[in-house]
Amino acid sequence: MMSSPSFVSESVTNGQRKRFSSGTPDCPHLHKKICRQTDMMESQKLANFSMAPNGVNKATVLGSKKQGNEKKILAIKNFRVHNQPAVDHIAESWRFLREAVVAIQESRKLRDNLTQEDLYRYVDNLITQRPPAILYADLRDLTEQHIKSRLNQFLSATSDRQTFLRQLNDCWTHHCHQMKMVCNIFLALDRGYVLQNAQVSSIWDMGLELFRKHILEEVVVENRCVDGLLMMIEKERSGETIDRSLVKSLLRMLSSLQVYHKVFENKFLMATEQLYLREGQRLTQDRDVPQYLLHVDKRLTEENNRVLHYLDMSTKRQLIYCVEKQLLSEHKSLLLQKGLDSLLDQNRRHDLSLLYNLFSRIKGGLEDLCTQFNAYIKSYGKTIVINPEKDKGMVQELLDFKDKMDGIVSECFGTSDKFVLALKEAFEHFINQRLNKPAELIAKFVDSKLRAGNKEATEDELERLLDKIMVLFRFIHGKDVFEAFYKKDLAKRLLVGKSASVDAEKSMLSKLKQECGPGFTSKLEGMFKDMELSKDIMLAFKQNSHVSSTPMELNVNILTMGYWPNYPVMEVNMPPEMVNYQQIFTKFYLAKHCNRKLQWQPTLGHCVLKAAFPHGPKELQVSLFQALVLLLFNKVDTLSLTEIATGTNIEDGELRRTLQSLACGKARVLQKNPRSKDVHDDDKFLYNKEFTNQLFRIRINQIQMKETSEEQQQTEERVFQDRQYQIDAAIVRIMKMRKVLPHNLLITELYNQLKFPVKPADLKKRIESLIDRDYMERDKDNPNTYNYVA
Repeated sequence: MMSSPSFVSESVTNGQRKRFSSGTPDCPHLHKKICRQTDMMESQKLANFSMAPNGVNKATVLGSKKQGNEKKILAIKNFRVHNQPAVDHIAESWRFLREAVVAIQESRKLRDNLTQEDLYRYVDNLITQRPPAILYADLRDLTEQHIKSRLNQFLSATSDRQTFLRQLNDCWTHHCHQMKMVCNIFLALDRGYVLQNAQVSSIWDMGLELFRKHILEEVVVENRCVDGLLMMIEKERSGETIDRSLVKSLLRMLSSLQVYHKVFENKFLMATEQLYLREGQRLTQDRDVPQYLLHVDKRLTEENNRVLHYLDMSTKRQLIYCVEKQLLSEHKSLLLQKGLDSLLDQNRRHDLSLLYNLFSRIKGGLEDLCTQFNAYIKSYGKTIVINPEKDKGMVQELLDFKDKMDGIVSECFGTSDKFVLALKEAFEHFINQRLNKPAELIAKFVDSKLRAGNKEATEDELERLLDKIMVLFRFIHGKDVFEAFYKKDLAKRLLVGKSASVDAEKSMLSKLKQECGPGFTSKLEGMFKDMELSKDIMLAFKQNSHVSSTPMELNVNILTMGYWPNYPVMEVNMPPEMVNYQQIFTKFYLAKHCNRKLQWQPTLGHCVLKAAFPHGPKELQVSLFQALVLLLFNKVDTLSLTEIATGTNIEDGELRRTLQSLACGKARVLQKNPRSKDVHDDDKFLYNKEFTNQLFRIRINQIQMKETSEEQQQTEERVFQDRQYQIDAAIVRIMKMRKVLPHNLLITELYNQLKFPVKPADLKKRIESLIDRDYMERDKDNPNTYNYVA
């Protein structure tokens, strides 16, 4: 390679030229390759141009100018040629470098006349004048000799573990500092020779390798180091304060020496597993579940902080898994059996949230929690439904329980789909453990909330309550039972005028229609249509001239028999004025609607009577039966039970209930002799002259809204009869489509189609009934197979 020319004048000094030599300290960080190129320029010293005898290059005269007879000539000359360094110069360079390295290792100052620039130049000269591998080997030997000398202090040390760790940490810290300074001096060697040879370690890595080989891989040092670290971590876990910076530094040392996983991590994880194994077994017996969960959460937080402060991040997954396994996985069944029910009973939502979060960390934790949650709901709900003593408050208790569980699922379990489904499945299971009764009680609960006089809630609160009731309604299998009782109660509310709000009634009807379809609510909607048509009919009737002369006011509701509940036909003795009024209305109605038949139903009739008592006049709001009884006392003051029965022709059971409400209730307009709660055959009833009440209009007809045992029994029988019709229709429909079907398949199809619970024995009875009526027949060859009879 030819050296590049330098443009200088003849007056340039040697010192100025020296700025371009390869050993200059002004550029210590130049790449080795560049330095070697510069050295080659100096060593080869080949002329770029031939020189004339007079010293002037003929081909490179840049210019001349005449000033009299004098000429100034600009010449280009080569650098001064330096002699090759002698062998002793190489030795001297290494001697200076060796002295510097030893001074660094012994933490001494360099001699005053030896600068860092000189050291750079010595390294560069040695790289240039002999193979760099020799310099690398000399440096390695020197470093290895020093590290070996440091080993004795650890082998002979008798100090405690913490002091030993501090000594080892000091040794490591000094070694790192020294190697940084050495790397800085031998930068040219590191960036040239090392980079060009992949099999050669960098000076820094060489220092780490030697430290690991001669210090840490010594069995005594390794064991005392690891044992000391485990001891300090154990102290911290037991609540003591330790020097975290010391632990962090030593663990970083192990990571830098690439022995962290080999010598420390495995022992650390084993010690952790043993610690938490013993701790889990002890604390599950000594502490209750909430305290234990708080302890586990605290431990997990501590271990996470431990990773952040001094452990290697690669250890985190195994460490956290170890804690979760020993403190949670091994005891999850015990924790759920011991504490979940009490947490749910006491509605401890913070603890339940913690339980959910902790169990979400372990395999199968949420599945087990969900299963136990489902079992708790079934068990607790069954105690509400099965116990007849709780029938009075069953629905409200179910609503409160549902609200509580919904709150727990949304607030504590993150509205997890798994837990939402478990909640629904559990409610549907236990609420149908008692056939028909929950449906009946839900219908009666709705009735109590939709009656007039219910001032417990505003319209918005009532709407929200109805939404909650519909949630319970969805869980019921026997919805036909609900429909029967709801229709009976709705009829009473409409006919007696006890409905709190038409808007609320229609809102509930809309919800039922949306849930079960228009077929479910068609009869209920027909009831509302009858009430609206009746208003129009009565408006037209009152405009009739024959009505204005009557001494009383009559209001009639025209009911379509298919929409309303079936009421028993009862002929009672009414005053001539009432009979006359009925005949007038009958003529009016039949004149407008031909081919129709009116059948008067006095059961749910009600009246307002004006009563004159010695202490002041009153208005009595009574049922029609109560009015017929009271009107008998306009002629006499005392009547027996037999005389009242003859005068009114009211059915005996209904008459006794009516007299009981008049003589034994809160507003006793009659007196019974002898006094008792029940009405007996020989009892006599007297007009109560001393009757007083603060109110002017007094309601005594609440008896009409109360359900009698006969009414309940009739409703249940109607439901049973309707179910028989539905079963018969389903059997005929299936057989008509299939023609031939085995018994078991027919039963399976029926269970799929029927929307109410039914027993196999009931299905078998209906099949036999249809066989008797020739809708189907048994196969002659196989009695368990049925044939459809067209």
